[in-house]
Amino acid sequence: MKITIIHGQSHQGSTCHIARSLAEKIDGEINEFFLPKDFGEFCVGCTACFKISETKCPHFEKLTPITRALDDADVIILASPVYVYHTTGAMKAFLDHYGWRWMVHRPEEKMFSKQAVCISTAAGAGMKSTNRDMADSTFFWGVAKTYRYGIAVMETSWEKVSAKKKYRIEKKIDLLAEKIKGNQGHVKPSVRTKVFFNIMRLMQKHGWNETDGNYWQAKGWTGKLRPW
Repeated sequence: MKITIIHGQSHQGSTCHIARSLAEKIDGEINEFFLPKDFGEFCVGCTACFKISETKCPHFEKLTPITRALDDADVIILASPVYVYHTTGAMKAFLDHYGWRWMVHRPEEKMFSKQAVCISTAAGAGMKSTNRDMADSTFFWGVAKTYRYGIAVMETSWEKVSAKKKYRIEKKIDLLAEKIKGNQGHVKPSVRTKVFFNIMRLMQKHGWNETDGNYWQAKGWTGKLRPW
């Protein structure tokens, strides 16, 4: 399996450790990107990606290596520590650049057979809302199955996390890794994803953004074909 990890920070703390440990347990080819080191641009709101083409985004070339890694991956891991009850600004800025890939616009059909994991840690709370920030994107990208794992490590560095807490984390990601490996090649989009896709299909069929409509027609999705 190919695994792509997007780290929502450039330092290697508890969230990074857990994401890497999970990837190693899945036992595949790992590709990592650290934000904002590997991509730190803010969306400028030009809407060129929606109206014309994603290639017209002023940051398209910088983003391309990560886009290719996401497309090539069997498993996508989005990992972010909690920043004021939400994902890091770097992760949010990164995800903003893929609005054109949401199902309402031009989803990549490869996503409908992938698995994703959203991982967050905090010294206290906020993991649920942080994971949702990331899982919103994986759902609207069309990712077939998204797992979420958040934990309060009660410390600001991995080295200070208690042995008991680390043991609990390892047991949890052991189970998660086995689940991911067992589902590989068999995962299908949820009923919720299929329902939302078909709502978008009707919208595209009856007129929407010309660029998006042409994309859906070329894929055959406004007819009988589906990406799963």
